[in-house]
Amino acid sequence: MVMMRFSERERAEALAALPDWRYDPASDAIMREFEFGDFVAAFSFMTAVAILAEKANHHPEWSNVYNKVSILLTTHDAGGLTPKDTDLAGMITKLATAG
Repeated sequence: MVMMRFSERERAEALAALPDWRYDPASDAIMREFEFGDFVAAFSFMTAVAILAEKANHHPEWSNVYNKVSILLTTHDAGGLTPKDTDLAGMITKLATAG
């Protein structure tokens, strides 16, 4: 089942609950950078996010350089931002603040 993209109003409401995520209109995606104490902490976070993403069947575009992890979320088969993205962003945010 293909998820429907957010309307502008729906997107604004969803992003209000995710203040640390930035909206990128060019890719109709949300992005956030996380910073950790070192590479091991950053990679451990990525491993935990990978497990969340696999369970959600929704996989981020991301990169890691030493202690920084950059994450971009968009639903490719819907052509842009959907609730799958904001739901996963919420889970990632909780994971990042739990430690």
